[in-house]
Amino acid sequence: MADRLERLTNLVATLLDTRRPLPLEELVDLVPGYPPDKASYRRQFERDKDTLRGIGIPVQTEAIDALGPEVGYRIHPDEYYLPQLALTADEQAALHVAVTAVQLEGGAGPEALWKLGGLEGEAATAVAALPSVPELPVLFDAYRERASVTFAYRGEPRRLDPWGIVFRRGHWYVVGHDHDRDDERAFRIDRVEGPVETGPSGTVEPPADLDPASLLRDDPWRFGGDEPVTARVLVDAPQAPGVVHQVGEHLVVERRADGSVVVGLPVTNVAAFRSFVVGLLDGAEVLDPPELRDGVVGWLRRLAATG
Repeated sequence: MADRLERLTNLVATLLDTRRPLPLEELVDLVPGYPPDKASYRRQFERDKDTLRGIGIPVQTEAIDALGPEVGYRIHPDEYYLPQLALTADEQAALHVAVTAVQLEGGAGPEALWKLGGLEGEAATAVAALPSVPELPVLFDAYRERASVTFAYRGEPRRLDPWGIVFRRGHWYVVGHDHDRDDERAFRIDRVEGPVETGPSGTVEPPADLDPASLLRDDPWRFGGDEPVTARVLVDAPQAPGVVHQVGEHLVVERRADGSVVVGLPVTNVAAFRSFVVGLLDGAEVLDPPELRDGVVGWLRRLAATG
């Protein structure tokens, strides 16, 4: 373990010190501790690179020659070192309160404050604990650096321009422009599958005056752990305008001549969906899928029997 820690430390120092991307063959000559066999040192370097990136060190892969396929590696100092913030004592005290009142799972919390000039004032009593997920840091960095991202979601590849990170009802969401759907979308981060790939920085421009939370509608049937399903619900004419305003025009799948509409609702919280339907009384009917319709009908019959 000590040998690996020393090798990682030397690797970071070498990548920070260079003014050009270093090819792998040159790196293993400069950094002690890599095996002599090419296949072995390549595997070892890939593990080291993943370790450094996993703890937030921005190891960059760059072309050595614009006309050739060879790549090299480096760490840009301006992306690695924290700039001088010059916080006042009052600002440090306010930051101390903030990081102790709201705790991020696995976060450094007060320990990180020492890097910003030390602790000022009194710590606050923790009033909230936010969960963390492995993909959250890389998605937050992509949003901060205005870089597009690609990832798998529910078995499909997605390419997104991240416009914001939102915490809602116990879960983190990344919201933005989905290139594959050519529309605004929100993705629950703990359901992102596999690694997140980040594109070049400075290529994403969110809309001016955008509130990212506005892209995450407050529809309770979308916030749950049930198997995702799209429910088609027929809403009669008197109720239709209010429902369309609540769920959004983009979820209307059919408009009928009598003024009624059919909406397609993404459901991951069946209990909340049932409550929504019941709230519309006889103004709504679940059309499909059959298992969801049967479940709602059975639930209503049980309520009637016990009432």
